[in-house]
This record gives sequence, C-alpha cells and structure tokens, in this order.
Amino acid sequence: MFGFIRRRVASGSSSPLLQGLSFQKVRSNQLLPSRFSSVLEKEILYLSGGCQSLRNICHSSSSGCGINLRPMRELYFQEIAGQTWRRSFSSDNGDLVDVVVPPLAESISDGTLANFLKKPGDSVKVDEPIAQIETDKVTIDVTSPESGVIQKLLANEGDTVEPGNKIAIISRSAEATTHVAPSESVSEKPAPHPTQKTKEEMKAPKVEAAPTTEKPKAPSPPQHSPTEPQLPPKERERRVPMTRLRKRVATRLKDSQNTFALLTTFNEVDMTNLMKLRADYKDVFVEKHGVKLGLMSGFVKAAVNALQHQPIVNAVIDGDDIIYRDYIDISVAVGTSKGLVVPVIRNADKLNFAEIEKEINNFAKKANNGTLSIDEMAGGTLTISNGGVYGSLLSTPIINPPQSAILGMHSIVTRPMVVGGEVVPRPMMYVALTYDHRLIDGREAVFFLRRIKDVIEDPRRLLLDI
Repeated sequence: MFGFIRRRVASGSSSPLLQGLSFQKVRSNQLLPSRFSSVLEKEILYLSGGCQSLRNICHSSSSGCGINLRPMRELYFQEIAGQTWRRSFSSDNGDLVDVVVPPLAESISDGTLANFLKKPGDSVKVDEPIAQIETDKVTIDVTSPESGVIQKLLANEGDTVEPGNKIAIISRSAEATTHVAPSESVSEKPAPHPTQKTKEEMKAPKVEAAPTTEKPKAPSPPQHSPTEPQLPPKERERRVPMTRLRKRVATRLKDSQNTFALLTTFNEVDMTNLMKLRADYKDVFVEKHGVKLGLMSGFVKAAVNALQHQPIVNAVIDGDDIIYRDYIDISVAVGTSKGLVVPVIRNADKLNFAEIEKEINNFAKKANNGTLSIDEMAGGTLTISNGGVYGSLLSTPIINPPQSAILGMHSIVTRPMVVGGEVVPRPMMYVALTYDHRLIDGREAVFFLRRIKDVIEDPRRLLLDI
C-alpha cells in the first residue's frame, strides 16, 4: 500500500482512489498497528508536496484507525528516482524554457543585445540562433536550448546584458503564428468615420495655413546677413549609437596614442622578385597545398626574420621592466564591416609559407562571418596592417597595445626607378614602421625595416639565412 501511494503522489495524478481513501474504520476486524499507521503518515507527508487531498488524509489519521484494504492487483512497491537533464544556459519551468545569456568570455563581463533573429510566435529548433550579443571584440550568437515557439522576449535590442540574464521564453507545446503584414491589416478596416474626420482636419489647417505662413515672411533676417554660415537643418542628420566593438577600438587606439611615444619610419620596397616568385609557383603551390600563394605570407616571414635580428622590437615595457618575449606571434589586422579585428598567428617562426597562408585565409573567413573567438585575437608581439588592399599609398599606423611596434603595408605602384644606371619601371611599395620610442631607438627601428626590405627584394636570403 505504501508503494502504491508513493507512486500515485510522485506521478502527480489525482486518483479517485486516493481522494476517496478514508482512515475511518471500514472493517472492524482489519486494523493497522500503530507503527504501520505512523509510517504511512510519514510517507504521505513526504510525498504529498502538491496534493491537498493527501494532506487532509494525513491530518485525519490516528494510531488506531483502520484502512480499507481492498484486494487490488495494482498494489506494488515502486521507487521513483527520476532526474531530468537540461541543456546549459536555460531554466526549465514545465512547458516553458527560459533562454539565458551564455558565458561571454573570461575577460568580458557584459555585452549589448544587438538584435533578435526571431520574433514572438516564430518556431525555433535546438541550437538555432535567436539573438546576437555584441561584445568588445566579437559577436556571440544566443542559441535556442529547446525546440518550440518563441512566446515572449524579455529584453530589448540595445540593452546591456550579463551572463545568466533571461532574454526570451520558449514554449514547447505552442504553435507558431503567422505574421500578418501591416498593409494587410490596414486594408481590412475600411471604416468611413476616420475618413470623415480626416477630411474635417484637412479643412481646418487650410484655413489656418494662410496667417501662419504670412507671419514669417515679414521679418527676413537671412537676407540682411548673407555672410553668415548656413548650417544644414537637424532633420538631415542622424545620430546612431556606437557599437561596442567600435567603442573598444576607439578606446584602445586613444590609449595607445596617450601612452606610447609614437614615431614612424618609412622605406620603399621593390616587389619585383617576390611577385615573380609568386607568378612562377602559384599553380604548383595551389595544387600541392590547396591554398593560393599571396604576398602576405612573404611579409610575415620577413617580419619574423627581422624580429630575430632585432629582438628589442619584439619586447614590451611593463612598469619599470622590459619583457623580452622568446616567441613570435604575428597579429594580422583585418577590416570588417563592423570594425577592425586583429587575429593572431601563433608561433609564426615555426610555420612555412603554406601554413601561414592557411591561417590567414581561415582568419579572413571567420572575421567576415563574425565567428572569431577571443582566444584567436589575444596576445601578439607585432602587428602587420595591409592598407594596400584598400588603395592606401602611405600611412602612419598606430600601435596595438601591449605591443611595441606595427608594420604598415601599402599599395603597389609602378614607378620609374634607377637600376644599374638605367631608369626602368618597377612595382614599388612604401612600408612604414610605427614604434614605441621609449623602448626602441631609431637605429633599431631603421635596421628592422631595412631587413624587411632586403628579404622582400631577395627572398633567397630566407633560405641562406644571410
């Protein structure tokens, strides 16, 4: 009997047998001993968390009362120890599931709810993105923990959210609703009364329009001061809040300008030999490695070689100390529609041309898709920025903290150059190195940039290490 009551209560059913169960004496010859009655009392008290009828039974029990023990084949002892597993970042409330902001990153405490990809009434599947959260560095998708229908949105676009905040509610059993276009809903209500009111309102302004327009015509101050600047009206301006990524970039660049003693040195590079090397082996390179041979890998290898010759450029100031880093991680600046991101090529000194090109292509795809992770953009000892892809001829790049230098590439322009006493056309590129003059002297900076020039103009130096 105890197992039957436990099973009924644990399943949450309101069985007529339990509701009609009485502790009154039914048969005078069938009485329960007092210890059985107390045990039954405890069992019912333990299992009747949400059943009011069982609580009434408990209060009416006594040590000497009897119980109707009808012979039933269903009476058996059954232990139920059910445990339901739920997906992370969601809380279950029966049919409703709360969508919770997932952990963003170790160094990021909050983000901005950029936009909702789903509306109330839309059906979603498991792991389907329903919202996007914009952080200081990347955009993170908030996926659906369960399949169902979006019942309600608990946050607004533009709100600042933290990990664990609820942003939406999903119903498992609800059915998706069909969104009706606004034009259809308006056309279904052709009421004659609003049209009559609008006609009367249109007549009233026409009468008042004449005196209002005549008043400003009398004073004409703009005619007396034609030399005053005519500013555009405010209606032609738009105020848009900055994205978190843009604010983060602005803060870091301004901090770099305020902290470092920025100085830029320039040089020009003859790209003839590197471009010829690329043209001669591009087909074989693609056939063997499955990736195109670009100019960026050549500059990464040249930068690695230059850092090995000038290790002070790979160092950084930390308080009153100088930290020399015995590893080389090259950051590559990638411009996207949302802002500038700088993924890092780890251990670039141990990679060949093909591995560097694969890393760059992978980062470019992730940057355009917005799927770069925080770990892929953390660190770096030197940044390479290629403004030449946008047509930049010359620039002074800004250091990416906490690095000490940044190499700027620019567009390749055919210019007349003197080679062997003759003026010949050559594909030339200006390169720039912005460095922290507190740490790096002009001598080391010029030698660093000169080494890059020598390696690019004669790539055979990489093979011979000269």
